Amino acid sequence: MLTVMIATACVICCIVVYLLIKGKDARVVLIGAGILMAIIGGTPMSALDAFAKSMTNKGLIQAICSCMGFALVARYTGCDKHLINALANIISKVRPLLIPGVVLATYLVNIALPSAGGTAAAAGAIFIPLLMAAGVHPAMSAAAVKCGTYGSMLNPGLSHNPFVADIAGCDVMDVIAFHYKANLASLAVAMIAITAIAIITKEYKGYKAEGLEIDENFKINPLYAIMPALPIVILLLGSAKIVPALKMGVPAAMVIGTILTLIVTRTSPKEITKAFFDGMGKGYGDIMSIIIAAGVFVSGLTATGLVKAFIDAMLNNPAIVKLCASFGPFILGVLTGSGDAATFAFNEAITPFAPDFGMTVVQMGSMATLGGTLGRTMSPIAGATIICAGFAGINPMEITKRNCIPMILALTVGMTILAM
Repeated sequence: MLTVMIATACVICCIVVYLLIKGKDARVVLIGAGILMAIIGGTPMSALDAFAKSMTNKGLIQAICSCMGFALVARYTGCDKHLINALANIISKVRPLLIPGVVLATYLVNIALPSAGGTAAAAGAIFIPLLMAAGVHPAMSAAAVKCGTYGSMLNPGLSHNPFVADIAGCDVMDVIAFHYKANLASLAVAMIAITAIAIITKEYKGYKAEGLEIDENFKINPLYAIMPALPIVILLLGSAKIVPALKMGVPAAMVIGTILTLIVTRTSPKEITKAFFDGMGKGYGDIMSIIIAAGVFVSGLTATGLVKAFIDAMLNNPAIVKLCASFGPFILGVLTGSGDAATFAFNEAITPFAPDFGMTVVQMGSMATLGGTLGRTMSPIAGATIICAGFAGINPMEITKRNCIPMILALTVGMTILAM
C-alpha cells in the first residue's frame, strides 16, 4: 500500500511540474496537489493544519512584509529611479566595462529592491536602452540585465534567507554571512562569462539603435539615490558590529528607512504610510502565499510517505545529497520560471535533516536557495526574463541562450564554495 501511495505521489509531482511549466498559478497547483496527497495518505487535515501553521510564521512575515513595504515606498517616492540613473551615469562613462558594469549595477539594485521582476522593470527601463544606444545587441543588452537579477540573495528580506534562518534557529544575517562569498564568486564568473560571449559573438558593439536615448537631463538627487539601499546598509553595519548601536531586526531597519525617506523626500506622511502598508500586503499576497502553498504541498508529500522515502534514499546514498540540493531547485527554477516553489519545498522537506547528511542546515539551505535563484535567472519563462525581453523587443528564449553558460558556470562555482 505504501509503495502505491509513493508511486501516486510521484505521478502527482510530475503533473505539478507540468502544470507549473504551462504557467498555471503555483499557489493553486501546490495547494491542490498537497490536499489531494494528504487525502490519499489518509490524513486530510494535515494539509489544512500546514496551511494554518505557515500563514502565521512570525519571522517570515516580519522580514518579507516589511521589506516589500519599504520597496514600495522607494518606488512611490521615485528614489528607485534616482538610484538607477545614478548607476547608469557611472557605467556609461566606462564603455569597455559596459556589459559587466550593467550586470553589477543590476545586481546592486536587486540587493536594495529584492524583487527580480521589480528590478528587471526598474533597471531594464534604463540599462537596456543604455546598452543598445551604445551599440550592444538587444538580446545581449537584455541578457546583461537579467544576469544581475539575483542580488536579492544578499538582502535579509529575500524570503529564503529568513526561511532558512528559521529552520536553523539562527539570525537571518548569519545565513547571508555564510553564503555571500559563494554568491559574489558566482556573480564574478557570470559577469566574465557573459562578457566573453558578447565579445565572441561580436554583440558588444555595432548595433544601430534608433530612437533610444537615455534621459541625460534627469537630475539625480544623491540623497534620493541612497535611500533604497539605506536599510541594507544599516543591517550590515549592525550585524558586522561595525556600528553595534545599529544591531536591529529587519522590520526596524525598514521602518527607519521609511522615516528617513519621508524626511528626505518631504512626501506626504499619509501617502508614505499607505505605500508602506500596501507593500506589506503585496508581500503577503505575492510571496507569503507561495510559502504557505509550499507548506501544504510538503504536508501532502509527507502524508504519502514520499518525503520519508526520499530521505531514506539520501541517508543510504549520502553522496547525492549535495547534488539534490544544488541541481534539484536549479532545474525546477529553469523549468517553472520561479525558484521559490521548488526551493521552499526542498528546504521545508529536506533541509531540517541536513545534520544527518553531514551538512549544516544553513549550508544545505543556502545551496538550495542559490540553485533555485540561478535557475530562475536562466529561465525563459521567468517574469523578469519576459520583462527584459519586452524592453529589448526580442523573444525571451534569446536571453536564455546567452545566459545559459554564465548561469551554469555560476552554479558550479557557487556550489563548489558552499560545499567546502
